[in-house]
Amino acid sequence: MVFITGTDTGCGKTHVSCALLRQLAAIGVPAAGMKPVATGATLHAGARLNEDAELLRVASPVRMPPWAQNPYLFELPASPHISARREGAEISPGRIKAAFRESQHHAAVVVVEGVGGWCVPIAAGYSVAELVRDLSIPVVLVVGLKLGCINHALLTAGALAVQEAPVLGWVANEVDPGLEAVEEVLETLDELLPFERLGYCRWQDQADLERLCSILTSSQESG
Repeated sequence: MVFITGTDTGCGKTHVSCALLRQLAAIGVPAAGMKPVATGATLHAGARLNEDAELLRVASPVRMPPWAQNPYLFELPASPHISARREGAEISPGRIKAAFRESQHHAAVVVVEGVGGWCVPIAAGYSVAELVRDLSIPVVLVVGLKLGCINHALLTAGALAVQEAPVLGWVANEVDPGLEAVEEVLETLDELLPFERLGYCRWQDQADLERLCSILTSSQESG
């Protein structure tokens, strides 16, 4: 089990999560992707769809009940607590935890993709960080390689440390093909982040997540 968080919105959490699911499928691991909360929905044949949740569903070798794969979906593309409030709804951590428990009955590895960054509010007094604490699963930080990513990555790493989150490592994801000095940025992140780099997803190219797959399959076997 693993929780995919990121430095910010648009850093590539879904891209990395889907790449991880495909690589797990390629080595025969029954895995499934879960998006506890998704914001930003469009109507298709009268039903709401969210692009990130749909990409996770398609990439998953194991199918889960829709209510477990994506317990909450809101129309407004905003912070979850705002999107829920606009619809007169309230996000229940208990419902998310029940969906996660259900997902564990279907898949050996569940890839849980967060919403926004690590400190994003989900409900009153409840953030992504509290959700991960309640699910009791390790975290992988996705760093979207773009201008400003070093600062974003270090701030997120600091928040993870303060909350004593169990971090497996981080994944570099190219989101800006025009970023200057990419190798130097990677060297800086490798030097300053207090955990190991577990993968590298190149711009519109193959993702190398072999190290992360190895850690997840090893923990599955030991568990």
